[in-house]
Amino acid sequence: MSVIERIHADHGATFGERGGRTVVDHYGRPERAHRAVRNGVGLLEAAYGVVVVEGEDRLEYVDNVVSNRVPDEDGRGCYALVLDPRGGIEIELYVYNAGERLLLFVPPGEAESLAADWSEKVFIQDVEIRVATDEYAIFRVSGPHATEKVASVLNGAASPDERFTFVRGTMADAGVTVVRTDALTGEESYEVVCDTDEAELVYDTLETQGINAAPFGYRTWESLCLEAGTPLFETELEGTIPNVLGLRTAVDFEKGCFVGQEVVSRVENRGQPSKRLIGLTLEEPADDVEVSIPQAGAAVFDGDATVGEVTQTGESPLLETVIALALVEFDLEAESLSVRVGGEDVPATRTELPFVEGSERSARLPSYQ
Repeated sequence: MSVIERIHADHGATFGERGGRTVVDHYGRPERAHRAVRNGVGLLEAAYGVVVVEGEDRLEYVDNVVSNRVPDEDGRGCYALVLDPRGGIEIELYVYNAGERLLLFVPPGEAESLAADWSEKVFIQDVEIRVATDEYAIFRVSGPHATEKVASVLNGAASPDERFTFVRGTMADAGVTVVRTDALTGEESYEVVCDTDEAELVYDTLETQGINAAPFGYRTWESLCLEAGTPLFETELEGTIPNVLGLRTAVDFEKGCFVGQEVVSRVENRGQPSKRLIGLTLEEPADDVEVSIPQAGAAVFDGDATVGEVTQTGESPLLETVIALALVEFDLEAESLSVRVGGEDVPATRTELPFVEGSERSARLPSYQ
């Protein structure tokens, strides 16, 4: 459930579900909230599963499992993946070195299975792994004025400048950790972490003190990420080889062996994967025709040939047109394509990502050799 569900309800929230967790879908006007984030700053209660890893061998243990190198310095983190033997993404996670322990933020619903699986594989190592989802509240602050917002309410520390670094301080009378994140919305972005019993105080401080932050839900989060060209776990990552997504920030190709490493290294050395992630802008319909939005999995055509499929799609509140991410053949050169929507082929133009240039670029923008 949401840590501060009562406050969201008082704001008129409509709720949804992600990985068994109650989340805010929207507050009634998601498009208006979208513009508020793009023009100022917004506030979202994030839904993560949280895993704590402790013990003398915690760094070595986690580093041997994940695709990226785990920082050995307190106050630093990384974005990483757990892969299957064929190189497909099983779990995405943020790993933060918090001194005597590692904090892992994973998709909601994945914490219990990950902790159980890893605990079964601990033999002689000094490692303790436990689920701590209910101990923390995590709030995302995003927008071109996010840095100014955080600085206006954070005491005892300066806002972190470097991505995946964090500082400890206070907001009002509550202890917080503030993380500079990877700007998945295409805007300056932070996550504020606190104990659950101080969540209401921290949320109120973030919303109303200093620069007001506009509350927004996951419907707006997803439309912001789509405009930013950000692949997400639920729509693109799960089951996909990271090379296909150009997800280079999540893999350290120089580190030692981890599950799936042989596959991703072989694809990397070959120079190109079989597919790539691109942006598409669909042709606007005539004035008297209702806008049609393709479903995930809709076929993408180059002439009569099927060349890929849509993964994310929606109507951009800023561009006021339908945009999509699609996985297509890597060598595809055509700029004019079409997408199957409701049995009809709708013209679409290949579009450079991001669709909307914000105050920062998403760290997950596809990058290929």
